Amino acid sequence: MSSECDVKYVDRVIPRISLRDFDARVDEITAELVAAAESYGIFVLTDHPVPQSAIDAQFAAGRRFFDLADSVKDKTPFVTSANAGWEKNSQARPSTGCVDRNESYQMQFSDEHMAGRWVADDDLPGFRNQSLAFMHACHSLSTKLMMCLARGLGLDDDQTFVNAHDITKPDIQTVLRALHYFARDAAAPTPARYCRAGPHADWSFLTLLFQRPGQGGLEMCPGRDAVTDFGHGQGDDWTKIKPAEGEIVCNIGDLLMFWSDDRFKSALHRVRTPTDPAVDYYGDRYSLAFFNQPNSDCVVQGPKHKYPRVTGREFTQLAMKRNFAQLRREQERQERQEQEQERGIQKERQSAMIVPPVEFQAATSFSPYTGSMDAGDSAAASAAFSMAACMASASASAMTASMM
Repeated sequence: MSSECDVKYVDRVIPRISLRDFDARVDEITAELVAAAESYGIFVLTDHPVPQSAIDAQFAAGRRFFDLADSVKDKTPFVTSANAGWEKNSQARPSTGCVDRNESYQMQFSDEHMAGRWVADDDLPGFRNQSLAFMHACHSLSTKLMMCLARGLGLDDDQTFVNAHDITKPDIQTVLRALHYFARDAAAPTPARYCRAGPHADWSFLTLLFQRPGQGGLEMCPGRDAVTDFGHGQGDDWTKIKPAEGEIVCNIGDLLMFWSDDRFKSALHRVRTPTDPAVDYYGDRYSLAFFNQPNSDCVVQGPKHKYPRVTGREFTQLAMKRNFAQLRREQERQERQEQEQERGIQKERQSAMIVPPVEFQAATSFSPYTGSMDAGDSAAASAAFSMAACMASASASAMTASMM
């Protein structure tokens, strides 16, 4: 395991795909999307239909929300069952065993999920309508990408993915997440185990990420086959993705990787904690992540039937179980490491207190060992997805009717 400071960086050419003249170029765009999904699992969209004015307006709305007092934001607390609401310094990553240092506000189309979760107009006038309009623009763009990806997989119906993301149904799971990563003092040492967003892959279908120019930190490590289970494997080479106005970073999620029978690769990524004032951005970072998640009752299975058939709800439940289990394993690993370090310190102290042989006592000036344990950063491990094992567990769970 290595820390964020120890990893290697590699310059990669992240695929950039223009959506200009979409209808006339749909076959060309489809080929480019498929190539990007099969290789890195992450790509940048340009010339897309989401107006820059709409993006700027949503970022401004997010800034106004995060500028509210915590006591006001806490009127809409995050609820796991709804996957909506505000949370702060509370999302733990299996890759690090510690919480991400940020705050976020998650919004959904579903009135049921958002009941009591929208910030009140008295506190933030117009926020709900503004956010829903932006979400609809993101969904409209997403349907174009879904159609291309379905064609690329050779599905009989190129609307398969679109139909599975019906935002008019109450069980739609798609989320817009506004994120605020806190500024750091460049002159102050970074606390041990401080992570802006630890390495992870999204368990959703497809993510659209909007960033602000100058607010860097996003990094990717492509190829799920290059990593082992939340640990560094054959590949630990990260690439920085610099934000630019008018661009949307898209990444394949675990669900689409599963639905494509592993043909499309879920992208491992993180938001790096700034550690070098000469090159890193220490200020507040704001981003908007639109996670396309299907309807709970949709049926998910790839064209080659590599994995068992599951529903959208079952897949989400399996992903949550996997994350919780791996988080606990990482925390237990860190606990064992700390215990071993403490035993080593105690052993050295005991060795230092051994009385020297009599013939050397007169010449020996003894002082006991007083070393301290170096806490250090926890490992910045990469998140990988072993769906074969996960789905085997799913089958067993189904047989025993113990599904969450």
